[in-house]
Amino acid sequence: MRIRAGYHIVYDCPRPTPMLLMVSPHPARMPDLEAPHYVRFDPPVPLRQYNDSFGNLCSRIVAPAGQLTISTDLVVRDPGTWDRVVPEAMQHPVEELPDEAVVFLLGSRYCETDRLSDTAWSLFAHTPPGWARVQAVCDWVNNHITFGYGHANSQRTAWGAYMDRHGVCRDFAHLAVTFCRCLNIPARYCTGWLGDIGVPPAGPMDFAAWFEVYLGGEWHTFDPRNNQPRIGRILMGRGRDATDVAISTTFGPCTLADFQVVTDEIAG
Repeated sequence: MRIRAGYHIVYDCPRPTPMLLMVSPHPARMPDLEAPHYVRFDPPVPLRQYNDSFGNLCSRIVAPAGQLTISTDLVVRDPGTWDRVVPEAMQHPVEELPDEAVVFLLGSRYCETDRLSDTAWSLFAHTPPGWARVQAVCDWVNNHITFGYGHANSQRTAWGAYMDRHGVCRDFAHLAVTFCRCLNIPARYCTGWLGDIGVPPAGPMDFAAWFEVYLGGEWHTFDPRNNQPRIGRILMGRGRDATDVAISTTFGPCTLADFQVVTDEIAG
């Protein structure tokens, strides 16, 4: 399967503004690209890239005063398989987890484990540990949080999503991640492209958020927003929460003037 993915993002900055961008496919997906990947800027600006502590590819620029367009257009070869379902995947005792997984048990900016621990255990203590427990978390979040693009709020945390009972895909992911961490299941937040491949179109295209949990010695994908296996996820970044994988972090005032995302299956 071939998937075309891209974006067109425009910022207005009143003065030169440093920016940290996460707008490239994750290094794990780079071998699947049909051609080298480039982030394009209009007007052109110098770019420096590095890999952060989570293995994501980050870009640093200084946006000039005025309008800056950031874009890319790429084709990814994908196996076209659905997300794996592994009901027998077991939950590890905390003391047996690999060191690199332990950080994904801890609270973070958008995932307040301290505020939701009692709630998590009251809701899910009766469920079997492992895959079934994570699926129960996703079912609960999907059933109790109402999705709507008008509910987007960059300051809403997992606690806010639990209290508001509405949000966008990042809120679904933050709440599910937090519940899993409270239940001693390492969970990491993910973002990337996810087109409506194999399912009915669901509205305007945007970057998507989902999460991964560590069960049975490996990481597995879960998606409380859609709550069903999907085809064609193109990972951009993984981290503790949306702070670590923000599309852009700006160090000064600027306005988002345009934002378009493309993800389509193409012939060939």
